[in-house]
Amino acid sequence: MKQYGLIGYPLSHSFSKKYFADKFEKEHISDSGYHLFPIEHISELRGLLKKHPDLLGLNVTIPYKQSVLKYLDWIEDDAKKIGAVNCIRIHAESPVDACFDGEVGIVGHDFRLEGFNTDMYGFEHSLKPLLKDRYDRALVLGDGGAAQAVKCVLENLGITFTVVTRKPLEGGILFKDLTQKNIKDNLIIINTTPLGMAPHVDEYPPIPYEAITDDHLLYDLVYNPEKTIFLQKGEEKGATIKNGLEMLILQAEKSWEIWSAKDLLS
Repeated sequence: MKQYGLIGYPLSHSFSKKYFADKFEKEHISDSGYHLFPIEHISELRGLLKKHPDLLGLNVTIPYKQSVLKYLDWIEDDAKKIGAVNCIRIHAESPVDACFDGEVGIVGHDFRLEGFNTDMYGFEHSLKPLLKDRYDRALVLGDGGAAQAVKCVLENLGITFTVVTRKPLEGGILFKDLTQKNIKDNLIIINTTPLGMAPHVDEYPPIPYEAITDDHLLYDLVYNPEKTIFLQKGEEKGATIKNGLEMLILQAEKSWEIWSAKDLLS
């Protein structure tokens, strides 16, 4: 059996396991399985790979999208640029190849770990159909691993953005300092934080929702629940709203494409 899975912690509300199980059944892929691996520290990755030598690919979620980088042998340019990986391709590598490569993530292994970021692909292709000429400035709520992909996509699309965080960040704004003018000047507001994610459905980013209008687009990377309080508050003001489900589906399909490719590096 070809095995794939998801690492992160915790993983009690994972989308990926059911998605891939349904995909394998629907597409009659009988030689593959997908499993959850809730590791409490990224340092457990080496032991996980040794325990499951049949693993060919892993998705990476909170909180390891950035800390996993040091364990990888090769990282694609986009993932390297934003400093976050959410997809790992695993394949056998001879000691000779490893020696000539000069890149070793986990010393003494006989496999190669390649890192990719499919969040960028998923976010871009789910956002673009919603874009209008007036959407030229954005607020990005949070600055974790998912936010790095969002920022890179916005930059590629020519959309100016400001990051909003709880702790001081160069060039950013603190949540407590957000004004109604900030909201009015930025018609795209993207939540990249886990605020509102099940089971903590009563939480939401602390922003001046009273300044939101029907010209705004609110995008929440959270997909469970389907409509977070963040999105509900935007909808009440007539804003266009979008949750993270389509992004998740697109990035999952991109991961499968990467795992199934014969040779990505040639």
